[in-house]
Amino acid sequence: MISVLVVDDQDLVRLGLRTLLTSEDGFTVAGEAADGLTAVRLAATLKPDVILMDIRMPGIDGLEATRRIVEFSDTRVIVLTTFERDEYVFEALHIGASGFLLKDTPPVTLLDAIRTVADGGALLSPSVTRTLIREFVTKGPRRVVPHPRLGQLTEREREVVALAAEGLTNQEIAARLVVSPATARTHVSRAMVKLGARDRAQLVVFAYQSGLAT
Repeated sequence: MISVLVVDDQDLVRLGLRTLLTSEDGFTVAGEAADGLTAVRLAATLKPDVILMDIRMPGIDGLEATRRIVEFSDTRVIVLTTFERDEYVFEALHIGASGFLLKDTPPVTLLDAIRTVADGGALLSPSVTRTLIREFVTKGPRRVVPHPRLGQLTEREREVVALAAEGLTNQEIAARLVVSPATARTHVSRAMVKLGARDRAQLVVFAYQSGLAT
């Protein structure tokens, strides 16, 4: 059973999400919050598997709430956004959110995303990660800020991270480098550990910020 904390300042949105989750086998609503501070408190006490996190809320917003939650919890956070109006997604992934979804995401897709994240997977496929992050990165000048642990990566790991940022899967990385998929997966995993990336989406963010991807 996957426990989900629903965080949104709109009563109607919370009602809709709660109705969807409680109508499906394998899900339970751990609780609800209408603001960021309550979300942080409930995350600490309820310890849900996944949090559906709105961005714009009273008190502290969803980004700050996410930042605080990932500092003390392994709970996975999915940021919900309207995309065209909320240009905070890049920052959300950087601070530790496991990914994001549009608020008009089809119910089946939302449920599948929650399952994926609860199982420890990356919410966004490599190609979607690349497309969405590029959308934000290309909106203005970007200052390269190398990750403080970038020097721990081997040359091959740097190469693998750059390929992951291009949107390549482990199988495609393996084909590009002429290695086995297991070897490519190992390089990706080691790079994630060294850089402290919670998932592949955050690894891609680090690649862009560090100048490994352009």
